[in-house]
Amino acid sequence: MDENHRGKIKKAPAPEVVKYLINPAIKTDLERSYQTILDINKAHVLMLAEEGIISTDVAKKILECTQEISAMEGHPTFEINPNVEDLYFNLEKYLLEQTGAEIGGQQHTARSRNDLFATEARMDIRGFYLRLCGMFNELRQNLINLGEANVDAVMSGYTHLQPSEPITFGHYCAGVLNALERDYERIQNAWKALNICPLGGGSMGSTTFMINRDRTSALLGFDEPMQNSIDCTASRDYCLEIIGTMSVASCTLSRFAYDLYMWSTPEYGYVEVDDSVAGCSSIMPQKKNALTLECCKGKAAHMEAFFVSVFSSLKNIPFTHCRDSSTEAMRFVWTALQEFEADLALLNVTIKTLTLKKERMLQAAVQNYCTVTELANYLVRHDGISFRSAHGVVAMLVGYMQEHNKLANEITVDDINPICELLLGKKTSLTDDLIREALDPTRNAMSKKTIGGSNSEEVTRQLNRLQTNLDRDNLTLESRVGQVKGAKEELERKVAEAIA
Repeated sequence: MDENHRGKIKKAPAPEVVKYLINPAIKTDLERSYQTILDINKAHVLMLAEEGIISTDVAKKILECTQEISAMEGHPTFEINPNVEDLYFNLEKYLLEQTGAEIGGQQHTARSRNDLFATEARMDIRGFYLRLCGMFNELRQNLINLGEANVDAVMSGYTHLQPSEPITFGHYCAGVLNALERDYERIQNAWKALNICPLGGGSMGSTTFMINRDRTSALLGFDEPMQNSIDCTASRDYCLEIIGTMSVASCTLSRFAYDLYMWSTPEYGYVEVDDSVAGCSSIMPQKKNALTLECCKGKAAHMEAFFVSVFSSLKNIPFTHCRDSSTEAMRFVWTALQEFEADLALLNVTIKTLTLKKERMLQAAVQNYCTVTELANYLVRHDGISFRSAHGVVAMLVGYMQEHNKLANEITVDDINPICELLLGKKTSLTDDLIREALDPTRNAMSKKTIGGSNSEEVTRQLNRLQTNLDRDNLTLESRVGQVKGAKEELERKVAEAIA
């Protein structure tokens, strides 16, 4: 095969086609898919020989040459000519030159580039996907570790960015971790749609050769062959599912990064990012910018855009093989995976090196009125009034204190009684000691012992559950990685036997 013989097509590709389509595709295939294509070739040839479709002698010669090409590891010593059209045809061209057309030409029996490329894409994405799953679980583990170290780090919780109620930083970590656990479950479930094998679907209409698709599927580490030949080459929905689930996860990560970003400002001063993940100003020497958190927030927007791009490329196209689905839709799949990898890596290093300012967090909770809900609860318990009435008393009390530039820890019974008499017609039975008790953020946080509460033992229970589920997810991931690795080892073993 050469540039003057591309099937029915007699002309070489136009320079524009070479520049904008063929050369970029060859470059990325050399970097990402070189060994993948060769592994698919090996599995297909082994199967053809086992089924008697080609002879064992022909298979041996093809596989010997394939192993030679494989040993070049993405840097072939032979010419890669863009006029031949793509990397696969260049590899096949070398095979034909080394073995002859009647030997090497049998490799492509009962197969199309369509099902080959569909298989290649799934295998390449599968490797990336498994690595990202590992990084995601590393993030979950780092956050569990951070939470466990801070189950007693009392701080103010926030709603609407206003102080709400006392919590602990460990309690906050557990909250984010529950969301990340659901995110990972969605990502993990995408494996079912990803790890099915299209090889054998042909161009889209299957083949009249009695191939063994179960065999090639197993040799390449898939769970099973896809059950319809049209679906084999038409479908890229698994890409949408993977990017979609990762986009949802990136939204959670962005919200988490935003909290840390905000809490790292001097006005809060709850956390400090490490110097190794911070940036400085060229003019303002006091600046320490949380640059990794800024980038992580931005990457959620990119993930959304990549999903929309892939989705838009796949809609309103035929349900069959076409360049829209196999090339244009796939373009930003890889970019999305790379962006999600960067997001995870940046957050992992940020979390592992994060410093908490526990005293600052506690002092803010003491002073910023996040404890007064419990003061209302104390009025309910000790004065026998409804919570709505207690709410009204405390609301007026907070307004009075703030008007007089007083902090929450300065509230006394003398401040409460005039308001109680005005609204309730009686004084409170609370003493200054009971008021201080109600307004103690540590006591407040530790008193919440119901499921999901901020009590340190309850948060430890939550984190232990999260650890158990993470351990389970890691075992599933290890099994999947082992499945792919084992298939590769079996493939190489069978090739070695075939050429021995």
